[in-house]
Amino acid sequence: MFTTRPEILGTFGVVTSTHWIASSVGMSILEKGGNAFDACVATALVLQIVEPHLVGPGGDVPAIIHSVRTGKTEVLCGQGVAPARATIEEYRSRGLELVPGSGLLATVVPGAFDAWMHLLRDHGTMTPREVMEPAIHYARHGHPMLPRVADTIAQQAAFFEKEWPTSYATWLPGGQAPQARKPFRNPVLADTYERIWREGEAAGGSRERQVEAARAAFMKGFVAEAIDRFCRTTEVMDNSGQRNSGVLTGDDMARWQSTFEPPQTYDYHDWTVCKTGPWGQGPAFLQSLSLLKGYDIAALDPKGADFIHLVTEAMKLAFADREAYYGDPAFVDVPMDRLLSDAHAAERRALIGDTASRELTPSRLPGFEAQVDATLAALAGISRPKTAQDADEPTMAQMRSAKRGDTVHIDIIDRWGNMISATPSGGWLQSSPVIPELGFPLNSRAQMFWLTPGLAASLAPGKRPRTTLTPSLALHEGKPRLVFGTPGGDQQDQWQLPLFLRRVHHGLNLQEAIDLPLFNTSHFPSSFFPRESKPGHLMVEETVGEATLEELRRRGHAVEVAPAWTLGRLTAAERDPDGLLRAAATPRLMQAYAVGR
Repeated sequence: MFTTRPEILGTFGVVTSTHWIASSVGMSILEKGGNAFDACVATALVLQIVEPHLVGPGGDVPAIIHSVRTGKTEVLCGQGVAPARATIEEYRSRGLELVPGSGLLATVVPGAFDAWMHLLRDHGTMTPREVMEPAIHYARHGHPMLPRVADTIAQQAAFFEKEWPTSYATWLPGGQAPQARKPFRNPVLADTYERIWREGEAAGGSRERQVEAARAAFMKGFVAEAIDRFCRTTEVMDNSGQRNSGVLTGDDMARWQSTFEPPQTYDYHDWTVCKTGPWGQGPAFLQSLSLLKGYDIAALDPKGADFIHLVTEAMKLAFADREAYYGDPAFVDVPMDRLLSDAHAAERRALIGDTASRELTPSRLPGFEAQVDATLAALAGISRPKTAQDADEPTMAQMRSAKRGDTVHIDIIDRWGNMISATPSGGWLQSSPVIPELGFPLNSRAQMFWLTPGLAASLAPGKRPRTTLTPSLALHEGKPRLVFGTPGGDQQDQWQLPLFLRRVHHGLNLQEAIDLPLFNTSHFPSSFFPRESKPGHLMVEETVGEATLEELRRRGHAVEVAPAWTLGRLTAAERDPDGLLRAAATPRLMQAYAVGR
């Protein structure tokens, strides 16, 4: 089969990410003797510099790791929680029906940095300085500005100048928009990161002590103090159409820590797939597998109408359950055992027919009827607040023109067999104003919450938002084998699922599986403000061919044809039983690269 690139093969190590510079940095860490976890931290910090419209230091991250030393597969939760003052009553008192998708009120505790230092302390081998120096280099000395970043900044320029002057100063230094493919610098962020590792070294002692001091500098020290001050003293325009201050405090940050926890798993033939718990959307992937387990996937053309229809209809059912049931298990009862049971899958499978469903149909499990009804009522009853879409101010029109931020992804396997899949996100330059002393903005993950009581994803202090971030790790016959993922919000698991099925059932290598046409549906409500849905919608890359598109239309899908090579930013890495390492990255958007030897 023709592919756009070769599948990378080696035995020493492989790194694949959504930017070529970041992948090269990760490989350089392996070359210096670091392991997959050291490499992932360095790669992630560089992605914050080179893809600031997709991820930043104020963001969040889940990762799934397998450590050879411990023999465990675990989820690293770097998803920060809602602040103590983030109550439904507080947000409603400001005249809001939905949490805004931008600005300071959309912010939860920024969890990524704490998670990276936690990973480095417990599973890495390097110091904070060693893993932070590459990011500091690109922030201080410059990196080639991606055209998409330059376009995003240009689209936001008028809004930044009027409403978010700190962002204007950072992203348009001297009042000049950055040029695509020309060096761009963020010296304030470089200073912030350098101060963090210097405070780590000043603590003296062991490597672990340095990591903890660096961690404290962010979560309890000068970084937290600057964030606290900015949120207390600044009101900024957000896409609710009004100016709001934040509710995040330094105390919220000091009280929170990232955690390691067991993954949610599902056995699919001779594979075991590991995802986050239902505080993320990852179990929807597993529920989709439970439905598809009853079909002969290998007999279907991996880019044909039968395959696309079946996978899409399974995902509609799985994501309907996401809406009704998924939330932070520390706050709500999420019946994952029942949702993933064979009996439940058989019952739900009967709902998949030959024509496209236009209904959102969550399961009605005994004991959860009221919660399901409340969810459906909330979805049906959203009255759109004044938003960027209907505001008259020119600055808001500028805000409307900029795309919502997305995400990045990293997959790494080292020579010893350590592996990690990580999906960092949040802290997008276009979604929150820059904190001037730090050189970076905060996240907007609180928009995942509902301001309606009684739902699995209702807002509550200390609660994790139901994130869309969803890395993947799969074991084959009980042995860690495959790590994969993609940016894409609600589409992340939708694009990962065809990759996995094509690899498992059709014998395709990673690059072949990634290069085949992709598809996704917006049938269910978006996780992002203002939560639109398009019943029956199906977006498909035009490379499936006109005959397939016409057959999907005949089956009742509201087909939206995407141009070739425009859906998904998949990356993947695999370790064969004999130690051979494989890696691949999508050619879409011309940024992601796999490296290895």
